[in-house]
Formats: sequence, structure tokens, C-alpha cells
Amino acid sequence: MSQPAPVLLTSLLRDVSRSFYLTLRVLPGSVRPQIGLAYLLARTTDTIADTGLVPVADRQRALEQLRERILGKTTTRLDFNAFLSAQSTSPNAPATAAEKVLLGRVEEALQVLAAQPAADRELIRTVLETITNGQQLDLQRFGTATAGRLVALETSAELEEYTYLVAGCVGEFWSRMCRRHVFPADALDEAVLLALGIRYGKGLQLVNILRDLPRDLREGRCYLPGEQLRAGRLTPEDLLDPSRENALRPIYQPWLLRAQEYLSAGWKYTNLVPWRCLRV
Repeated sequence: MSQPAPVLLTSLLRDVSRSFYLTLRVLPGSVRPQIGLAYLLARTTDTIADTGLVPVADRQRALEQLRERILGKTTTRLDFNAFLSAQSTSPNAPATAAEKVLLGRVEEALQVLAAQPAADRELIRTVLETITNGQQLDLQRFGTATAGRLVALETSAELEEYTYLVAGCVGEFWSRMCRRHVFPADALDEAVLLALGIRYGKGLQLVNILRDLPRDLREGRCYLPGEQLRAGRLTPEDLLDPSRENALRPIYQPWLLRAQEYLSAGWKYTNLVPWRCLRV
């Protein structure tokens, strides 16, 4: 593999990844650049999706353009000036400055991607295609949501799909990359490894959803399924009313238990990884 741009995968990665950068430094060197690059590109797509000062249609278009470049379907240079300006004037911060640099260096990140060995490049492309699908779906569902106009996912299947698209697929990608470079010849059930990696990733995302429920509601997004809320005679707006907590518990608690179940896959996953791979 060609030597990656050092600033991209060191100081810039540190500035935009917070705790993940510390985790990344522990990983074996054979997978660290690929996983770091995938993370940087995912943070780029996430920054585009979350730049609320840019109209939803423009965010959708920019995500599609970036995905086409990541997948190697076009070589048209990307123009994210609108997003750079929005990052400069955004009241949300502390990561805004780093994310502005990230957007400005997207072409450099794409060059690093193009330099990867073919098999690694395809793994990175596959996970980013899945993640951007999830981000675009999120914009379609919640793009018009506001604090005064709450929008909920409709079914449990939609919530399960979302947790896979934005996190479960990362467990799958991580597992395939480690299998290829770190323990390619070890006798283990690869299908089980991938399934556990997916469940663990989904569990981590489900924890985020349950933890961030109040904040998401205040921004107009409800990830708890509307069909379950209606069955409990609740609306998304009711979830902001502390007096309705007891009515919410029968809906919230099963999802909390499911998150716990999915997180338990992390321990099973850890025990399936060959014992000598302490860094993994």
C-alpha cells in the first residue's frame, strides 16, 4: 500500500474523531490506515448530511456526488464551498474548524482511497456506500422535521434497518478488513464473526438513539417507531412530556433490552477473535 498522507491520517483524524483516534492507535498497523481512511470519509459524508444551514436537497445532491466519487464512478471534482461557508458560520462547534478542513481536503482523501490495494479499496467503498445510503434515507425521512413538526420512523423494521446502515455495516467492514490482514489463515466461523460484528455495531447505535432521544425529539426526529407509539396511545410530541414517562416505558424498555442483547455480541465477538490478536 502507498504511504498515506500523514496529516490526513494523524492530526486531522485526531481532530475530528475524538476518542476513536485513541482506539485506532491500538489497532495493528496492517489495518490502521484503511480503517482510519474509511472513518475520515464517513465523517465527511456525515458532515455534509448534518450541515443544517444548507437546504436538504443540496445536501442530498452533495452526498450523491461524493458517493459517486468514492465508488469511482466519476472523476468530477467536488465543490463544497456552500458547506465550507456554512461550517464557518455555524453556531455549533467545537469540531466545526476540523470538519471545515476535512471538507476542504476531500480530494486528497479520495486520492488516498484510489491508492489502496483493490481488495481494500472495495471494502472501503462498500461500507461507505451503505453508510451514505443510511444518511440519505435519514434526510428523506427527517429532512422537513423541526421542533414544531416531529417526524417518527414508522416501523421496527425501519429502526433495525437504520442501525445496520449507519453502524452494523461498520462492524461487518471492520471484521472483513481484520480477517483479510490480521488473521487470514485462522480457523474460525467467518459467518458467525460477521454476524456478531453487525449485531455489536447495531447495539452501539441503538444505545446512541436511546441516549439521545430527548435531543433528537427537540430537533424533530423520533426514532422510536410510530406504530408502537400509536399502539401505546402516544404521539412523538408526548415523549417530550415528563408526565407521559410511564406510558413510554413499555415501548422504551424492550428497545433497551434489545440494545443490551446486541451489545453482548461484543463479548462473543471478542472471544472469537484469535487470542494472539490483542490489538484487535
